[in-house]
Amino acid sequence: MNKPNKNSRIFIIVFILFVTLFAYISYDMSSRTTAPWNKPKQLNRALPGATPDADSLKLDSLLEDIK
Repeated sequence: MNKPNKNSRIFIIVFILFVTLFAYISYDMSSRTTAPWNKPKQLNRALPGATPDADSLKLDSLLEDIK
């Protein structure tokens, strides 16, 4: 078998480094991002009582009961 020449060896090394870097960046971004369907849950965990669990149509914008 022929040994790969210097240019193809450099290309393979750069390709592997690029894919590894891209996979790391993708994992890092996904671990810091909250899925849209989990955002209310995250807000309740961070600030308990920040969002009402009941029907919000009965509450005004200042979270006071409407009479």
